[in-house]
Amino acid sequence: MTFTSALSKEQFHNLIALGEGFTTEFKRAMPSDLGREMCAFANATGGVILLGVSDAGEIVGVADHNQLKSRVQSTARSADPPISVEVESVGEVLCVVVPPQERKPYSFGGRFFIRDGASSQQMSNEEVENLFYAVGRLHFDKKRCEIFSMESDLDDETWTLFSERAKIPAAMERLVALRNLGLVDVQDRMTYAGAWLLARDIRRFTTTAHVSCALFMGTEKVRILDRRDFHSDIPTMIDEVVAWILTKINVEYIIKHVRRQERPELPEEALREAVANAVAHRDYRSTANVQIYIFKDRIEIVSPGGLPAGMEEADLGTKSVPRNPLLFGMLYRMDVVEQIGSGIRRIRELCREHGVPEPVIDVSEHWVTTTFLRPTAEVETKLRPSRDQVTPEVTPEVTPEVTPEATPEVMGLLQVMSGAMDRNSLQKALGLKAEKNFRLLYLRPAIEAELVEMTIPDKPRSSKQRYRLTDKGQALRDRLTQTQ
Repeated sequence: MTFTSALSKEQFHNLIALGEGFTTEFKRAMPSDLGREMCAFANATGGVILLGVSDAGEIVGVADHNQLKSRVQSTARSADPPISVEVESVGEVLCVVVPPQERKPYSFGGRFFIRDGASSQQMSNEEVENLFYAVGRLHFDKKRCEIFSMESDLDDETWTLFSERAKIPAAMERLVALRNLGLVDVQDRMTYAGAWLLARDIRRFTTTAHVSCALFMGTEKVRILDRRDFHSDIPTMIDEVVAWILTKINVEYIIKHVRRQERPELPEEALREAVANAVAHRDYRSTANVQIYIFKDRIEIVSPGGLPAGMEEADLGTKSVPRNPLLFGMLYRMDVVEQIGSGIRRIRELCREHGVPEPVIDVSEHWVTTTFLRPTAEVETKLRPSRDQVTPEVTPEVTPEVTPEATPEVMGLLQVMSGAMDRNSLQKALGLKAEKNFRLLYLRPAIEAELVEMTIPDKPRSSKQRYRLTDKGQALRDRLTQTQ
């Protein structure tokens, strides 16, 4: 039964017949602990207290209803915050209806109570904290991260990368910037949001904050072809996850004006937005982590925590309530996520523009799963298979594109290199605008494969940094040139 207003006579008699329970309490008279009972119902799903009914369900009645109504309302107003109640007389019984409340959690006399079966119990500190988190009045990302060290965890390289992403003026002191961004508490201790953004390994601060990715053969979780965990700082982690996904799905090559363009089977920016949403809005108090599964027919992005308080499934795509507002605000500042409320709408628009189905979003109490349907087999025959799906039937024209020595992106980089070149020149030569995509898909794999080297290896982020082919890289480029 949902308690939204005073009881009718039929509802009253039904309650008497059913007896006391999770949403019903009988009292012979006005009790001294009425505030406790109302508080417990307010922190649960609401309920009704019948004054003038014995524990056995016998109607004994109460006198002077007007005076009792005034006392009930006064008691309800004494809660913190005040509890909204409806008080109505049904014959000799006074019915106190506590509708579902919107400002949880409620306390009375400085203590918090919750309904437990047919009785009301005082909540433990942990239960109170959990309720604050559950209703969105407390945010884990703003909590102090006790193990973060300003000395050992905030080195120069970490700060340089972070300050560039967060658009912090070079002359601004670190602590001043962190205070202005709200990333430290009143005692200048780092929050969890700050720790996740500055982490070299995010698991050091939150053991399940990483992202696990798996590629499966076929359409079921039977045989794993590849598995990776990503656990750097959040912006880098999102970039790395998207880059990994792009190496596992098909890509179509389109030649326009002598320049080759790559078109993944699913829109890259939609995948990025979905991954970013999963990481930004997940429940970091959960013992589970974000999981990404790639099957032959679909990609599933699974985020723990369900929808945050104040969000309904029908709200998806029209409004958003961030579970981690500090983290989300910083990711927006860093251009990692779109403006609040626009993420899912943008994902759907990008999929429509790309000519693929909009993703299916499945919501449960503890999970939110976003599923992208991959193109059909007929469409896949026109695409370059991912490196993990190459078979003997792949045509000779495709095989050179998936040589184990380098990805197609790396080979494209090798072909545009001439002497020592800076990053901007390389991106321009490749026709790339996004620095993070260039670094993750082109530059980093080329350096790791020892095909490209830095001219100043001791200072990776130097403004004077240039990149050039190694002997190995030159040999591979020569071999590629001979086969064209």
